[in-house]
Amino acid sequence: MEKVKKNNLSECTTIVVGGNLTGDGSRIYARSEDFDAMRCKNWLVFDETDNGPEEFVANDSAFRCPLPKKRLGYTALPDYQYHHEWGSAGFNTAGVGESSTETIFSSPEALAHDPYVADGMAENCTYNTVLPYIHTAREGVERLGAMIEKYGSAEGFGIGFIDNKETWYLENACGHHWLACRIPDDKYFVTGNQSRFRDYDPKDTENFLADKDLLSFAEKNGLWDGKEKFDFHKAYSKDDIADHTYNYTRVWGLQKLFTPSMKQDVDVNTFPVYAVPDSGHINIPELRKAFRFHYDGTDHDPYLHNNGHEPWRPVSIFRTTQTHLLQVRPWLPDAIGHITYVADGMADLGVFLPIYQGIKSFPKAYQIGDNHCTNDSAYWKFRKVMTLAMTNYNAYAPVVKERYAKLEAENDERQKEFEAKYLAIYKEKPMEAQDMLQAFSDQILNHALEVADELTLDLFTRLTEDTMKNYMFHGA
Repeated sequence: MEKVKKNNLSECTTIVVGGNLTGDGSRIYARSEDFDAMRCKNWLVFDETDNGPEEFVANDSAFRCPLPKKRLGYTALPDYQYHHEWGSAGFNTAGVGESSTETIFSSPEALAHDPYVADGMAENCTYNTVLPYIHTAREGVERLGAMIEKYGSAEGFGIGFIDNKETWYLENACGHHWLACRIPDDKYFVTGNQSRFRDYDPKDTENFLADKDLLSFAEKNGLWDGKEKFDFHKAYSKDDIADHTYNYTRVWGLQKLFTPSMKQDVDVNTFPVYAVPDSGHINIPELRKAFRFHYDGTDHDPYLHNNGHEPWRPVSIFRTTQTHLLQVRPWLPDAIGHITYVADGMADLGVFLPIYQGIKSFPKAYQIGDNHCTNDSAYWKFRKVMTLAMTNYNAYAPVVKERYAKLEAENDERQKEFEAKYLAIYKEKPMEAQDMLQAFSDQILNHALEVADELTLDLFTRLTEDTMKNYMFHGA
């Protein structure tokens, strides 16, 4: 099969946090989807069914494969034109979450021996063909790994799975090979468009899963000498000058954010695969801050200095389509214990909103929108705010940040109050609890749109006044 010819533009940042670090025992898998600001995201709920489609046919690639007729229900955040692919992130009704995908790149040496497959499994196909058919995070790794081996990968990707017991991250390696690691409970993991895994012990199946030929293929083809300790990144991954300012800087920056005591050279890829935060914890508010990171206040801050050509690629960029934080709280019923916090657009100028696993629908505004701005699409309401703010970041961004910070704090308190009421009745009155959950979700999401509209009017007023000052042309 010919080597795929495709430009990889979906370039993301991923942060995974173990359960011992969150302060409450939850675990979190988070990722920004950095692609194209014009790719409006639609928020969708797919129902569970015994009569689902029996074949997946991609609209954005040549891939196709058979599917089981029985499909779990699940939430998804697809691009507007691809509702049955590019699902991106969410939970299914079995309580498993998936984030798909982090774009990564295999080395030319590895691809010379096992090239990407033109009609193989592309990034856009890895969500809707996996999440609706799995019941554990480990099962997600196994299903996806088997598909990589059978169909081949069309490009490089890293994909995460999370459930009540485990969190896993899988990196593919060239056309048909892959490695997945269980994220330690006492560590955090960060990555940005580059394979990060190093160690692999095929005997430790509790913490590692991989294709059976991963080591033998590397040794046979001179990617590993079979004598020194096996290093997955060294054997299979691209690591060249382009990575220094695009990928290294994000890993370095985030690890310095969480672990400022860490001493490391931003130009040398010796960043630890896993690390421990100096504070001992990384919670939801801290992750919101991390995904808003842009080397704030330094010489490399592109927004502070109005420099669209800054060589250091920040975490938060304008072309982000959405950022999500998948949180699992195993001590709660799945309906409210599994939450996907989502910020449409650029996280630095966006607001994170909760999606509970148990909801059955989204307000219409969140389900609609395409690549033309409209007044009735939630995505475009949020995008208008950030676009206006970017016309004068230093003057307008603080207005947006302050209002959205207030809204997030208010929502955090509202969630605590709601969850207490839900827990008080969900066993005896499950239908009433379900209605309460749906009503609360709708209220939270609709109120966020009202806030976005208010911000749009405020920013437009400020922009009008500032424009008038620049072009006053006073009379005599």
